[in-house]
This record gives sequence, structure tokens and C-alpha cells, in this order.
Amino acid sequence: MACRRFRTALTVVAVWSALAGASLAGAAPAGGAQSAVEIAPGVEYTELDIPAAKGVAHAHVLSVDLRNPRVNVDLLHPGVVAARATVSRLADTRGAVAGVNGDFFNITETQHPGVEATGASVGPAIANGHTLKAAVPDGQRFGPALPPGTSTKDVLGVGTDRRARLDSLALDGSVLTGEARLPLGGLNQYALPVGSVGAFTADWGSASRVRATCGTDTDRAAPCSADTYEVRVEDGRVVSSADTPGSGPIASGTTVLVGREAGAQQLRKLSLGERVEVRHKLVAAGSKVAYRFVVGGYPVLRGGQPLAGLDNATSAVRTAAGISDGGKRLLLLALDGAPEFRTGLTIAEVADTLRQLGSVDAFSLDGGGSTTLVAREPGAAAVSVRNHPSGGAERPVPNGIGVFTRP
Repeated sequence: MACRRFRTALTVVAVWSALAGASLAGAAPAGGAQSAVEIAPGVEYTELDIPAAKGVAHAHVLSVDLRNPRVNVDLLHPGVVAARATVSRLADTRGAVAGVNGDFFNITETQHPGVEATGASVGPAIANGHTLKAAVPDGQRFGPALPPGTSTKDVLGVGTDRRARLDSLALDGSVLTGEARLPLGGLNQYALPVGSVGAFTADWGSASRVRATCGTDTDRAAPCSADTYEVRVEDGRVVSSADTPGSGPIASGTTVLVGREAGAQQLRKLSLGERVEVRHKLVAAGSKVAYRFVVGGYPVLRGGQPLAGLDNATSAVRTAAGISDGGKRLLLLALDGAPEFRTGLTIAEVADTLRQLGSVDAFSLDGGGSTTLVAREPGAAAVSVRNHPSGGAERPVPNGIGVFTRP
């Protein structure tokens, strides 16, 4: 039944295209019709051509039926926030049958010589119900300009009710000392708000924490702060401090607090042995259902309508996700980066494409050289890359969306 539904959606799209004069042809690269192929129960893969303003784009699409109790989606990631791996490696390590790349990330630090690029993602991240990180300030993100009204807190998630939805997740946290209650400005983030205190846990990894004190809330390229301080808390007590944020693994049960400007001045008041309690959680703006999986990016379609102000000029290779059937179906779309298709789509065209494929809500993920879609061939032990990454090979990324099935 799921296979028939998806094929029907493509047929409807083709008919709509003929009437409207611009859209999805439902064709393979050679021009022949491409039917949906079941790669696992509840998971189908297909390809289609998309005539666009700047040339034909070629899309690889996964249809994931969340009604099927054997199907699940979760965050693919290398085990820590500040690390990267290819989508195929992330998928095979976790045993996923398919997947795509995820959030935009801290890919370079040319504007801060001597500072390590962490590879950490921009937005909030939750894997298997566990919160990994919160969002960096809007001005510190990597990727194209955000559409009006959106922010780095925007997410695509799947709740404990097995429904996919768009939402926004804000950090609610504090540092409690004997003298004060300090608001927490960040959790395992490569950039902290000016004047704040951020918490780093074992989920961060071994990467340097210096980058967290560089740039400002509105200017990613601004110099690193000259006023920083770091405190290490073990078993609820301060055990060490330093003027410069450090690096190296953080033990389970340990929290490293990093402060900049006013936040640094507050941390300097702490003494060795002083009791400190760190609390944090992500609070959803829309849903009261707990999330099992969350990835960052930005919305492009809500309630069947494209967001106002979407870019309709810049074409590129893209990755995106669409939600339909009341959150019970997830479409994962990755464009092909082969030279003949590399002009890609604008963000406005991505929103229109997913709408025509039946999505009511849609979400843009990282694109360009990061765009990758992997899926297992029937009977294969490992996934294969289905699209052509525009850089000629898979780019290591911090996270992705994995599709899982069980017997």
C-alpha cells in the first residue's frame, strides 16, 4: 500500500507539472520512468528529474512510513558533537538501512587564525532521546541566510508518539552556586552568546573549546574574546580553573564551564572546592510530546505554504526533508551533484518540490558538498551512496538522519 501511495504521488506531480508548466517529471537520468524501490519494509527509494529555472536537477528521495512499527528514524552522529564522519560510515556504524546528511556546521575558521574548527553542528541535536547540544546564536551560524522569522533553534524532530514535526528548541539552564544563580547560555556549542556561561560535557568530545569564545551574536567573524575563564566541575565541586578554554576529553559526570566577558567575571568568583550545580534542558515551543530525535536546519514550508522571503535566486545542490500524512510520513530528498545536474535548486524551488510531493511541512538541511543520500541494496551488508556528491567524494559531516528497520 505504501509503495502504491508513493507512486501515485509522483503521478500526481507529473500531471500537475503538465498543467502548471514547471515541475517534476518523475524520470531517471536517462529519461525513463523510475518506480519506487522498497529497500526495507516501510522504506522506499526513487529518483526523479526536476526541471528548474537554471536547468534540470536530479533528486534522490527516500519515503519513510512512520506508521510501520518496524521503521524508526534517529540522529546519525560520530558519538560526540565536535567530530565528523561520512554519512555512509555513520549509517553503517549504526546499522541504518538509509540516511542523509543533516545540519549545517562549523566547517572552517579562516577568520580566526590559530583557532580550531570544531566540526560541531549549528542547531539543537537529540539522539535516541538524549540531548546532545543546543543552538548557537543566529549570527554565528554557517550556511545560507535564514528565511525571515526563522532561527538556529528551529528543528525537525520525531517525538515519542512517532510523529515527525517542525519545532523550535530553546535552552533552559542555570549554574547554581552558594552565592548566585547564573543563566546558562550554551550547551556543547561551538559559539556562546556574548557575556554568557556555557556548559561542556562528555558529549562535546576532545576538540578545543576556544572557538566558543570567538565572534559575537551578530558577527561570526568578530575577534575572539580577550576576557575568558574556564572552570571544571567534578561531582558537584570546582576542581580546577584556567584563563583560557582548554581541550581534551571530558569525563562522564564532569562539566566544564566556559565564560566570556560578564560570564568569565562570574566564574572567577568561584573557589576550588566550592559546590556548583549545573542544570539544563531543551524546551520545545510547539510540542508537548518529548522528542526522541532532533536535527537542526531551517523550515521552508509550513502548513502547505512556502515561508515568505525564501531565496529564489541562488541555485545549489540541496538536502531537505518533508513531512506529510499528519507526521506519519517523512520524505528525505538529496539532489545529485553530478556536473550535468549541479545547478541544483533554489530554496524556493526546494519548498515547491516537496509540496508537490505531498509534504505539508518541509525543512532545509545542509547542502553543497555535504549533500549525500545512502541506502542499502537488497541483501547488502552496507549502504551505498546513491547520489553523486558535488565535491567528488563524501564530505565528513557532524550528523545526519538515519533510517532504521527491525525484523
